[in-house]
Amino acid sequence: MKSDALKQVLNMAISASGSLSVSLVICLILGTFLHKVAAKTYPVNGQNLVTGNVSVVEGETATISCRVKNNDDSVIQLLNPNRQTIFFRDVRPLKDSRFQLVNFSDNELRVSLSNVTLVDEGRYVCQLYTDPPQEAYADITVLVPPSNPIMETREEVVSEGNETEITCTAMGSKPASSITWMKGDAVLQGEEAVEETYDRMFTVTSRLRLTVSKEDDGVPVICIIDHPAVKDVQAQKYLEVQYKPEVKIVVEFPDGLTREGENLELTCKAKGKPQPHQINWFKVDDDVPSHAVITGSDLLIENLNKSYNGTYRCVASNLVGEAYDDYILYVYDSRAEGGPRNIDHAVVGGVVAVVVFAALCLLIVLGRYFARHKGTYFTHEAKGAEDAADADTAIINAEGGHGHVDDKKEYYI
Repeated sequence: MKSDALKQVLNMAISASGSLSVSLVICLILGTFLHKVAAKTYPVNGQNLVTGNVSVVEGETATISCRVKNNDDSVIQLLNPNRQTIFFRDVRPLKDSRFQLVNFSDNELRVSLSNVTLVDEGRYVCQLYTDPPQEAYADITVLVPPSNPIMETREEVVSEGNETEITCTAMGSKPASSITWMKGDAVLQGEEAVEETYDRMFTVTSRLRLTVSKEDDGVPVICIIDHPAVKDVQAQKYLEVQYKPEVKIVVEFPDGLTREGENLELTCKAKGKPQPHQINWFKVDDDVPSHAVITGSDLLIENLNKSYNGTYRCVASNLVGEAYDDYILYVYDSRAEGGPRNIDHAVVGGVVAVVVFAALCLLIVLGRYFARHKGTYFTHEAKGAEDAADADTAIINAEGGHGHVDDKKEYYI
């Protein structure tokens, strides 16, 4: 059995090596064989050959370790997926300088393979020449990172309330990448499609559909690539959302009541994307006073009178739509003071709080007073009975007796 194993080794070495390498291998084999025959030794029970699978990124270095427990000087060698000998003990018959010996001892043969390519992927064999021979297998898996992701949008600019589609593509990876989306701080999931190419590589495309609002304008949408060969690979685009104007009427003058004879100045503030291209003033259900002056977003009405009362509306529009805000005008007498516009709600709230607090304090004081004086009173019905020697005398001496029941009075002291 031992000679058969040696013949197998010789055949492998001859098929993978030149004459010089074959000579070295033959010498080592014969020396080992003669040593074992002369010593008449046999494999030690319990020898255990182990190795492990290796994952390596393309272009980096993989390390294969053949480890033996309780070795009895049996020969260790490493074969490639084509069953060619890479290392026989500490000798490298294979003419591939990318394989280098890292460590050799009775218990381990460790070899490195630099600049790994997809061609190097496969099952490597650790062999231990015992009787019978032992083998252990190490699978090398080559990881290929994807290229930089490509993001594309169906529309560069989208109007609020509409749906848009964004695609993210990760090309040329092994294994296939997975893609996650984020909009701001929210994690989203798109629809993935995986395509395998002729060279065992994968292209992954993810599609994300969004219905946008004006709050999404300027928010980043991020495509995150998850792959075992790389970390923190991502691409992003900023949403550009158009939305109709937001309108607000501001009273520039007066600060308080609108009185007869005074002026009224209003400004219409409108913001949208794109900026409003038109701002108009109207009076609801009536015409704007003939002498009112409209300058862009400003409305000026001089010499107010009560016939001007009503609702004034500012309408702003852009490419997306239009919006408006209303101002209700009520003209007071020229001598009017105060009014709804002068009400300071903070002051009113403070006054109410003070009144409530004072009422609570008064209730507490009155409650304590009545509790302290409760039940402290006497009647004159028993006057004269206090010094009586016995009960009968007390009844006789009681002022008024029973004949004056109707005249009985009570006094609080």
